[in-house]
Amino acid sequence: MSALFDRHRGLLEDAVKALSTRGFWSAFPEIPSGKIYGETAKDDGEASFNALLGKSFEIAGHPETGRLGAEMSPWGPALGISYPASDSAALAAASRAAGDIWADASPERRVGVCLEILTRLNRLSFEIANAVMHTTGQAFAMAFQAGGPHAQDRGLEAVATAWVEMTRTPGEVVWEKPQGKAPSIVLQKNWQVVPRGVALVIGCQTFPTWNSYPGLFASLATGNTVIVKPHPGAILPLALTVKVAREVLVEAGLPADVVLLAVDAVGAEITRDLVTHPDIGIIDYTGSSAFGDWVRDNARSAQVFTEEAGVNSIVIAATDDFAGMCANIAFSLSLYSGQMCTAPQDIFIPRDGIVTNEGHKSFDEVAASIGAAVDALLSDPARAAGVCGAIANPATLECIGKARAFGRVVRDSAPLASGRSATPLIVAVDAAGTKAHEEECFGPVAFAVAVDSAEAGIEAAAGLARRKGAITAALYDTDEARIAGAAKAFARSGVNLSINLTGNIFVNQSAAFSDFHVTGGNPAGNASLTDSAFVTNRFRMAMWRRPKAA
Repeated sequence: MSALFDRHRGLLEDAVKALSTRGFWSAFPEIPSGKIYGETAKDDGEASFNALLGKSFEIAGHPETGRLGAEMSPWGPALGISYPASDSAALAAASRAAGDIWADASPERRVGVCLEILTRLNRLSFEIANAVMHTTGQAFAMAFQAGGPHAQDRGLEAVATAWVEMTRTPGEVVWEKPQGKAPSIVLQKNWQVVPRGVALVIGCQTFPTWNSYPGLFASLATGNTVIVKPHPGAILPLALTVKVAREVLVEAGLPADVVLLAVDAVGAEITRDLVTHPDIGIIDYTGSSAFGDWVRDNARSAQVFTEEAGVNSIVIAATDDFAGMCANIAFSLSLYSGQMCTAPQDIFIPRDGIVTNEGHKSFDEVAASIGAAVDALLSDPARAAGVCGAIANPATLECIGKARAFGRVVRDSAPLASGRSATPLIVAVDAAGTKAHEEECFGPVAFAVAVDSAEAGIEAAAGLARRKGAITAALYDTDEARIAGAAKAFARSGVNLSINLTGNIFVNQSAAFSDFHVTGGNPAGNASLTDSAFVTNRFRMAMWRRPKAA
């Protein structure tokens, strides 16, 4: 038995229980409080982050043929950090060389290592939060939660799911087949978890840890070595992760190269070389559908798990809390400037308006009220910066300029006082006259889409999810029969539906151990975080058997 497994057995048991109950449970507190993490944790984390700036980031024993790194904070300054870099062949060879020892480690030993890595990452949450903030543009509170505890919970969820699936089959049994009057046939049967080999995790810029941890830890727990390939604009959060993982591995008497960092530069990416390398057996990819198509077409025999682009929709049919609805939608549109894969883009509203607790509201009144709710939310500059954050990629700003021409501007976008920023743009269009809203416009852009009826809006949103992909959908309605029909329509389109959210919970949010993030049932992704299918194809069960000695 593994000492690390024994140390964290209680944590694992709680996580496994949470998988089956699906209620609220979190192993890692999301509140950046000194009472939880230590009175000096916030200052210590910021100091540790600042100490990394302008220096070489060292990872002991990591393959290195040069140094790369050109990260720019969306809040302003260059990070000035250089990282160890190597080519795809050298990284694959090092990963493969560590593979046999890692694969031969028992599931208990591997899971113990994973749990220790996660608990150490949790202790670094403030440092990681600063790293996430200054590579993604998330405001600090969101960077702490999404980049730290929420990402760690998702990693733990993947480990717990892997543990359940690996231990579903016993390690050994005595198999006895009666033969009537003849002696029974008695065999000793043994099963072993056999990993696929080398896993590649391709990170994104907006959520480098949250989107990467499920695949990283699912592959590690099931015996695969992992090469972590960060986005060139968001290296530091995953470099810190890899460094911690390698330190834990060495302390556990295992090869550090079980986890490797693949750093590259814009215009000289090594992602394609890694994807096509014959040693790669698993690929976890988050990013655009265009490159996702290329990954699937060129991944050889690797098992590919993707989360890609989509168009998330809201359908407004009716509401008994008009002000609450508008405020909730406003926050969803503004949060991290629409740069979340779960952020809504299209808001389908009946052309003749809707019935509300405030009386009938026309299409124009609904659209304008949502815009006014955004204005109210962002009226305080400090709160606006905390909600919207900054824009990770300058190219996102181009979408805003293009979208203005698609229809009538209900609420215009404007920069905030700090960082590369933009508030939500809301454009009114008519589904009868345009399809501009049917393409993803990444960032703080929303379309108020006029449709013939609530039923037409549901049909349009569900159909759009089937064709283009969607991760989330939302519905506001007071007709229970129509709500039931919508739930069925969206389920068959492979998209998760939120109904009548008006309080402090938003369609953008996804809770570990309860919500399955992405269904794998439409073009927005072929995997779900973190169901059994996300884990089981990362390994196979191999058996050996022989006659049982008398």
